[in-house]
Amino acid sequence: MARILIIDDQSDVRLSARIALESDNHHCIEADSPTAALSQLNRHQVDLVLLDMNFTKDTTSGKEGLAFLDSLRQSSRRIAVVVITAYANVELAVKAMQLGACDFVEKPWQNRRLVNAVRKHLPHDSSDADDCFLAFSKKTQTLIENAKRIAATNANVLITGENGTGKSMLAKLIHQHSDKADAPFVSVNMAAIPENLFESELFGHSKGAFTDAKEARTGRFTLAQSGTLFLDEIGTLPLALQAKLLRVLESGEYEVLGSSTTLHSDARVISATNADLQAAIAGGDFRQDLLYRLNTLVLTLPPLRQRSDELASLAEHFIRIHCQRYQLSVKTLNRCALDKLSAYQWPGNMRELSHVLERSVIMSDTDSLSAEHIALQPHQDIDSSLPLMNLEEAEKRMISNAIAHFDGNVVAAGEFLGLSKSAMYRRLDKYQLGNQ
Repeated sequence: MARILIIDDQSDVRLSARIALESDNHHCIEADSPTAALSQLNRHQVDLVLLDMNFTKDTTSGKEGLAFLDSLRQSSRRIAVVVITAYANVELAVKAMQLGACDFVEKPWQNRRLVNAVRKHLPHDSSDADDCFLAFSKKTQTLIENAKRIAATNANVLITGENGTGKSMLAKLIHQHSDKADAPFVSVNMAAIPENLFESELFGHSKGAFTDAKEARTGRFTLAQSGTLFLDEIGTLPLALQAKLLRVLESGEYEVLGSSTTLHSDARVISATNADLQAAIAGGDFRQDLLYRLNTLVLTLPPLRQRSDELASLAEHFIRIHCQRYQLSVKTLNRCALDKLSAYQWPGNMRELSHVLERSVIMSDTDSLSAEHIALQPHQDIDSSLPLMNLEEAEKRMISNAIAHFDGNVVAAGEFLGLSKSAMYRRLDKYQLGNQ
């Protein structure tokens, strides 16, 4: 359970955020000002800060929020910060990200958008348990060297690999080793965006651009100006919007929805996918010319089952990280436990390994983790015989079977099916499977 500090001077806003986040199994503490927040940080270990930019002393400039970000950056604390504000101010959003904010959510938010932003930036919700891509073999160290070499260029990069292999971590590494490292790194999970909001999310919209556009919204290309834009799960981008993305990649030009003014982006684009884009092209769901623009350089991450020579080192790393996280003495992994880990296929890859060892660290009462402490999903055959039906009904039934197979664990079911958490939850909503 992650601990999130909500900083906002309006009690109703804090309550709204708290209800949304606690329903997603997070623990929330509150502060009504940056000063009170610093006091909370001195008393509690916090995993993520949800920070309002404007307070009662100054309701428009965001100076108090920026000052808090600056003080947090200068301290020794390494805490993810998601910024919230009621004012669509491009300059303020960029300044916040330059001072270390990792994402930007505008009021009034959609609960799903808020929850997804928090999930994405929690330390234990990444492919690794910290903020680096792990490499313990010559093969993966060569991959890191190639990524750093690529970082020195401004070329677009496509990162491929299964869910949980660390694609977002590698994208951050490329940004950190580029000449854009001091500019914003803006991440977008394409699978988490409703189809009718894709254009607004990427390019922004002006007030009144459509029925529900009560306030202007800053697009991700604008937020990533002079920095890096990471488009995760690029294969889910609707075909109708692919032409507009292609235009930006070719010319740097785009328009905010509802405006005729042409803007220019110099953001570097890194994209990632676990999908077979060539198959999507053959099926008419993805543009060949867009792929050519995205994959100037390609990095492919191997699944964990192909990194058996690194498994012991990776396990030791995660055990150490989680012991530190929960303030426990460092535990060791005995041979039987390691053999059990080695025999498993790891459909969820690095993310699953981290979660398995996190549970083991918490539940064990000894300094040595044995096989009995390692709880893995059982290998069972799911009935694959389906009567003749349309694709939607087949998908619905496969998702239901997977959820039942994993005893109601939606995340594990999604990883088995090759779906991210956000993509899985979208399908639960679509097929009304939320009560499973």
